[in-house]
Amino acid sequence: MRFIDEAVVTVKAGDGGNGIASFRREKYVPRGGPDGGDGGKGGDVYVIAEDNTNTLVDYRYTRRHDAMRAENGHSRNCSGKGSDDLFLPVPIGTTVVDTETDEVLGDLIEIGQTLLIAKGGDGGLGNTHFKSSTNQAPRKATSGFEGELKVLKFELKVVADVGLIGLPNAGKSTFIRQVSAARPKVADYPFTTLVPNLGVVDIGRHRSFVMADIPGLIEGASEGAGLGIRFLKHVARTRRLLHLVDIKPIDGSDPVENARVILNELERFSPELANLPQILVLNKIDQVPEEELNELCTHIVAELGWTGIVFRTATLTGEGVDAIKYHLMNEIEREREREIEDPIFADAQKARFERLEAEVRLNTEAQREAYRAARKAAREGTDLSDDDFDDNDDDGVEVVYAP
Repeated sequence: MRFIDEAVVTVKAGDGGNGIASFRREKYVPRGGPDGGDGGKGGDVYVIAEDNTNTLVDYRYTRRHDAMRAENGHSRNCSGKGSDDLFLPVPIGTTVVDTETDEVLGDLIEIGQTLLIAKGGDGGLGNTHFKSSTNQAPRKATSGFEGELKVLKFELKVVADVGLIGLPNAGKSTFIRQVSAARPKVADYPFTTLVPNLGVVDIGRHRSFVMADIPGLIEGASEGAGLGIRFLKHVARTRRLLHLVDIKPIDGSDPVENARVILNELERFSPELANLPQILVLNKIDQVPEEELNELCTHIVAELGWTGIVFRTATLTGEGVDAIKYHLMNEIEREREREIEDPIFADAQKARFERLEAEVRLNTEAQREAYRAARKAAREGTDLSDDDFDDNDDDGVEVVYAP
């Protein structure tokens, strides 16, 4: 299967049925008068959040979705049957955006949540409505109204409390395997993880939170290098960022500079995102001799000028992982409780998430436009007919499940 986190679809709500001009035709009832019924109402189009899907791949290949037209009215003042509403299933975490106005129509963050995205047309009026003292036999009836036609973008952002960030091979996938039942592919080469992986971290006694392993960022990601910032938007809904740093990189690179790369890319892509609470995790401490470990970790923290929380872990063996789990759970629960008890804090949190999502969406679109321009410039003078990036260019990635 493919993980698709964006799709542009066209939806058409059902047209209303026409009203009809009809007259009573019964024995012994001369000049029975008008009895034309109204047309039925066209079907609305909704999106509904479901938990049995985690990708928008279906909408990559089926881009047009129409609700049915309603029935016309009938004689004897019988209205036409309205058409059924159309429900489009989407993963939890989907945002619906009107492509013409850039208006966010809504977010679907709970199972079963629905959102009206296109309203069906009302039915036309039968000639009964036009009867008057001066017009006892009206022959006028009206047509049904057209249903709304919209071109919408579905944007999927994984719903997670904690986002794992770091350079490729920093140990993010191994970490999420340690703390949850998620089983992302793990290997000794960059970009092993090509799509976000979600894991539920279960602390016990109905205490849990969701963690997302975001594919590795590299230097220049904010300008499109590597996997670019295609998946960075998935941390827009998180409460905390867990920044994993490999303190003993296999390529001999400087862990301080590696950490700075991630911090700089976050700042360049989204200052609001960079301001999310971050926890620094110095990973792979089992790869450093014990007598050198304290000095190396202290050096990294000092060089970064880090004043926040720091943990040391060896994700391969699980050392130090539990301490992070419980710390995160306590912080998340404290924040959730405050949101319930303090409406002002809850409103501030909501406003922050909205600003963050707006900034992420704007910057993602800006990068996409820059990519299109660069691609077109690179192809100038060639014999290729497809000069522009469009939705038919399949940038979906194949998800390979390791046995």
